[in-house]
Amino acid sequence: MNKPTLLVTGAGGYIGCVLVPRLLDNGWRVIAVDRYFFGQDLLPEHPDLEKVRQDTRSLSPGLFADVHGVIDLAALSNDPMGDAFTDETWAINHRARARTARLAREAGAARYVIPSSCSIYGFAPPTTILDEASTPNPLTVYAKANLAAEGDILPLAGADFVVTILRFATLFGASPRMRFDLAINGMTEGAWRTRRLPLMRDGNQWRPMIHVRDAARALEFAMTADPHAVNGRILNAGSDDLNVQIGPLGREVASLIPGGAEIEWYGDPDARSYRVSFARIAALGYRTTVSITEGVAEIVAGLESKRLARRADTITLDWYRALEEWKTRIHQVELEGAILKA
Repeated sequence: MNKPTLLVTGAGGYIGCVLVPRLLDNGWRVIAVDRYFFGQDLLPEHPDLEKVRQDTRSLSPGLFADVHGVIDLAALSNDPMGDAFTDETWAINHRARARTARLAREAGAARYVIPSSCSIYGFAPPTTILDEASTPNPLTVYAKANLAAEGDILPLAGADFVVTILRFATLFGASPRMRFDLAINGMTEGAWRTRRLPLMRDGNQWRPMIHVRDAARALEFAMTADPHAVNGRILNAGSDDLNVQIGPLGREVASLIPGGAEIEWYGDPDARSYRVSFARIAALGYRTTVSITEGVAEIVAGLESKRLARRADTITLDWYRALEEWKTRIHQVELEGAILKA
């Protein structure tokens, strides 16, 4: 029997490098589409894996032939990226994903899953628990582009095309394409390296969290769940247990650093705070499996073993800026398509 094929965009990114091996282990054939700015070697070679280097702004319709489903991860990934690359964020996170969803439906794909973000809710008083029925209040380009993509894609759902939107909590944990520009990851690396942990006052602000492996599980869960339960639906992806306050989170991270780390408070009290309900996805049978303690411990172990390290390519904005700078420098010195070697 032929294995069902999933097309995964952004397959070489933070979530994709965890998701793709999981899908392969679980019997899927995967078409992994990415620009591979962080390298193709982060995805292991596998007989059921096809790596395709294309930009999602101009995907070939032929890629979608005989594809069962699409997991559309490709996006510029955070608020600093949205601020620095505003036009590109709208083009990739909104318009390209809407086009990808349309191409998938036109090609006869059965399912489409798009990861969005709980950041589309904006911020709310700590007594308010935000759920999928809460009015979005996106405050950044990144959040606004996610919400626009949701608005264009959700109406495509129908009896023959199952569309599911996952609004993820803030990610953490180790990945082959490591990111230290995420809250817990950055706190852990900085505290490990400097034995200091700066926290914005007063530590009472709330954030929802989810480990990257649990994010990968949620994507496969949405792809395989009963279509009637997830079609045309928005699901917050995370766990009520992982709504955490920054102060206790910082103390937990500091306690897991070998030799400890000292918390240093700075700034005025941060009023940006939001808590999210994950009851809807829990009612469908999804549960997270990785705690913050386990996620921090695996990062510390990776840093200690030198398997993980803070570099330009582990800070997303720094890496893209470096690539743009290299492109400019190479263009200035190359002649007839060469620099030194002909």
